[in-house]
Amino acid sequence: MSQKKSGFNNLDLNNIGNWPQGPKLVFCALLALLILGLSYLLVIRGTAEELEGLEAREVELRTSFEKEQQRAVNLEPLKQQLAQMEQVLQQMLRQLPSKTEMPDLIIDVSQTALSSGLNNELFKPGDEQLKEFYAEKPIALRLVGSYHQFGAFVSGVASLPRVVILTMHDINLKPKDPKAGISARSGALELSGTVKTYRYLDDNELADQEKKAADEEAARKKGGK
Repeated sequence: MSQKKSGFNNLDLNNIGNWPQGPKLVFCALLALLILGLSYLLVIRGTAEELEGLEAREVELRTSFEKEQQRAVNLEPLKQQLAQMEQVLQQMLRQLPSKTEMPDLIIDVSQTALSSGLNNELFKPGDEQLKEFYAEKPIALRLVGSYHQFGAFVSGVASLPRVVILTMHDINLKPKDPKAGISARSGALELSGTVKTYRYLDDNELADQEKKAADEEAARKKGGK
C-alpha cells in the first residue's frame, strides 16, 4: 500500500504522457468529473433555470390567452347589446323636439303656465348649449300662483303633443309676500329658478359634435406627449 502511494507521489505532472496506465486512467476519470461538474454549473443549471422561467411564462401566457378568449366569446353579444342600446337611445332622443320645433315649444310652455292661472313674472330663455347627443335650453323663470295652479301647469306640460323634458335647477319655492304686488294673492306661492328643456341634434349637428370631440381628443393626446 505504501508502495502504491509512493508511486503516485513520484508522478511528474509535467510529463503526464509517460505516466503508468493506472494513474493515467485515474487522472482522466477525475478530469472528466471535473469537466462534467463545470458543465453542469455553467450550462445545465443555467439552462434549467431558464426552462423554469419559460414554463412560468407559459402558464402566465396561457392564463392570459384563456381570459382574452373568454372576452372574445362574449364580445359579439356585447356588441349586439350596445347596438340595441344605441337604437333605443336614438329612438328616445327622436321623441324630443327638433331644432325647428324648439321655439314653438317654449311658447307652448309659457302659454301653459298662463292658462293654468300662473303669473309669469319672469320667463327668459337663455343661450342653447350643445351636448354630445342633445341640446339643452335653460329658462330663467319666476312664477306665482297657488299649489293647484302649479299642479295644473305640470299636468298641462305633460299633455303637450311633443315630449317635453323639464329639469329644475336652483329652484326656490316660497310663500309670496302679499305686499309684493297685485300678483300676490293670499296663500300664493312663488317659484323661482332655472328650468332646462331639451331637444335632439340633427345629423349635421351630430357630425359637428363628433368632429369636435375627435379634435379635442387629438389635442389632448398631443398635449400629453
